[in-house]
Amino acid sequence: MTIDPQTLLERLIACPSVTPEAAGALDLLARELEAIGFAVTHLRFDGDGSYPVDNLFAIRGSGGRRLLFAGHTDVVPPGDRGNWTSDPFVARQADGRLYGRGAADMKSGIAAFVAAAAAIPHDAGTVMLAITNDEEADAINGTEKLMAWAEAQQHRFDFAIVGEPSSAATLGDGIKIGRRGSLSGIITVTGSQGHVAYPDKANNPLPTLARIVTALDTDIDTGTAHFPASNLEVTSIDVGNAISNVIPAAGTIRFNIRYNDLWTPDTLAEWVRGRIASVDHGGATVSFAVAGVPSRSFLSPLSDDVDTLSDAIAGVTGRRPEFSTGGGTSDARFIAQYGPVVECGLVGPSMHKADEHIAIADLIGLTEIYRAFMVRFFGRSA
Repeated sequence: MTIDPQTLLERLIACPSVTPEAAGALDLLARELEAIGFAVTHLRFDGDGSYPVDNLFAIRGSGGRRLLFAGHTDVVPPGDRGNWTSDPFVARQADGRLYGRGAADMKSGIAAFVAAAAAIPHDAGTVMLAITNDEEADAINGTEKLMAWAEAQQHRFDFAIVGEPSSAATLGDGIKIGRRGSLSGIITVTGSQGHVAYPDKANNPLPTLARIVTALDTDIDTGTAHFPASNLEVTSIDVGNAISNVIPAAGTIRFNIRYNDLWTPDTLAEWVRGRIASVDHGGATVSFAVAGVPSRSFLSPLSDDVDTLSDAIAGVTGRRPEFSTGGGTSDARFIAQYGPVVECGLVGPSMHKADEHIAIADLIGLTEIYRAFMVRFFGRSA
C-alpha cells in the first residue's frame, strides 16, 4: 500500500487541532497507520495542573534495529482569520505551495514519515511513532508522559527523529542535534511605599531593581563546541505604579535564559542567586523564584546514525546538512532522556504565521529523505 504525503497532509490540515483539541487528527493517523501494519495505542494523560491530552503510540515490527519518529498534531490558533487568504483549516494549493495551519509546523513531517514508512518492508526492523497533541502549549500531558509510558512498556529505540522544521532556507540544509535549555525567573524587590517628597520615610525598590538588572547583564559563558553562549534577556521590569508622586512598595524583574550544555537548571539558578547577592540591596528584601518548569538542554552524540541521515539528505538534495542547536525548545528534550534524537524536517519560516505554507516539492523530498534513511538505517547490523 502506498500513501501520498500531500493527500494525507491536506486531510490533517482539515482537522482544526488547536491545542489540546485533537479534532480527529489522531484518529485519522491511526487509520492510516493500521492500514500499513502498525498496532496503534491511544493514550490520554491528564493532571499535574494541566488539561487532558490525547496521544498516540504506534509500532510495527518486533526485531532488528528500532527507530522512533516523534511529532505533534496540535497547532497554534490561526489568529485573525482576516489575515489569511483563505480558511486556515482548508488546504489550499497555489504556485507549488500548500497553505494551511500546521502545514509547516508540523503535520507535514508526520505525513512525510507515514508515507515513507508505507514504502518500507514490514520485516525491515521496528518502526515506532510517538505523536502528541500537546507540544504548542503546556507540554505537560504529552510527549514527556508518552515517553515514560513507552519506556515502561519496554518500547526502546536505537535512534529517534523528531519531524519539527529544522531547515533554515532550503530543504535539508540543517538538522538539529541538540537544543538549548530554557529557564525563566522572577525576582521581587520589596521596599517601602511612601511620598516622593519624603524619601527618607520610604525605601524605593527601583534603584535595587536597576542594580540587579545591571548585574544580570553580563556574559554567562562563552559557548561550547556545538552551542552558542548562553544568554539572559530581561523581559519585564514592573512596579505597577502609574502615579508620579508615589514611591512604589515593590517591583519585579522577569527574565528568561537560553542556556547551553554547560548548565543545569539548578546550577543556573545558583548563578542567578550569585548575581543578585553581588549588589547592594539598599535595605530592600529580595527574593528569586524559578517560573514554570525549566527545559533542559541536550546534545545527541554524533554517530553513524547521524552520518546515515546526513547521507540520505545529501542523496536527495545534493548537499550534506549543517548541524545546529539553535532555536527554541522542542519535545526532543523529553526524548533525549531515553536515547539519541535529532530533528529533521522542512523549512520553517512561515510557521505560526498567517498563510503558513510549505513547498510541495519539499514535502516530496522530505518523504524521500525519510525513506532513504530507513533503508540505510535498517540495512545496518544491529
